[in-house]
Amino acid sequence: MNAQVRDCRWALIQRLRRLPMRVKDLSKRDRPRERLMASGAAALADWELLAVLLGSGFRGSSALDLATQVIEHCGDLDALSRSEPHRLLAVPGLGPAKAARVSAAFHLVRRADASPERQRISSTSDLAQVCAPLLQGRQQERLVVVACDTGGRVLKRSVLTEGASDHTAIPIREVIREVLTSGGAAFGVAHNHPGGSLDPSPSDVEATVQLAEAADTVGLRLLDHLIITDGAWRRIPT
Repeated sequence: MNAQVRDCRWALIQRLRRLPMRVKDLSKRDRPRERLMASGAAALADWELLAVLLGSGFRGSSALDLATQVIEHCGDLDALSRSEPHRLLAVPGLGPAKAARVSAAFHLVRRADASPERQRISSTSDLAQVCAPLLQGRQQERLVVVACDTGGRVLKRSVLTEGASDHTAIPIREVIREVLTSGGAAFGVAHNHPGGSLDPSPSDVEATVQLAEAADTVGLRLLDHLIITDGAWRRIPT
């Protein structure tokens, strides 16, 4: 698209945006909130996303009108993201509650971007490293479940059961439920042997096979099942 066509298109968009836009006049499938739920946030323009966040407009202006005015007041979306709430109060119809809501939303995004990257499991040793702090130095057997997304990033790490000094049950159904409720696509499990042995028991081997079968049934992927002691770890083959 050349510069002249782009400028003409932008001018047309700006003129259309200045026309009163009532959300209730739109068909349900064209309303921003419904489109977001049906097609995802990527299907909406910046001002439509902001309208969803604002929730409502004011007398004579819809949430779409108000969202357009807010962005125009700041200049662009980047400037809006850095605006303090009191600056937004200069927009007619944008009270303290809405200004605080917009400011809080952008601050949450910045905090999320600044958070350390999630641990990623790309090998059996990665899984052992994630699980070891919860298992080493314990006098009772524990079962640790690590739920991951499709890229191997750790979504949740939790102790699911804790048993006797020489045995802990591996509840297959509870493991699968824990992963599913965490939004995981794959998972690894590990338990410790306080006595120091890395040899899997027959029940360990059987539980590993059952975990793999149960995971496959519900569309999950079992990464590994490990035995971890204070000084080493071992993978239980499926």
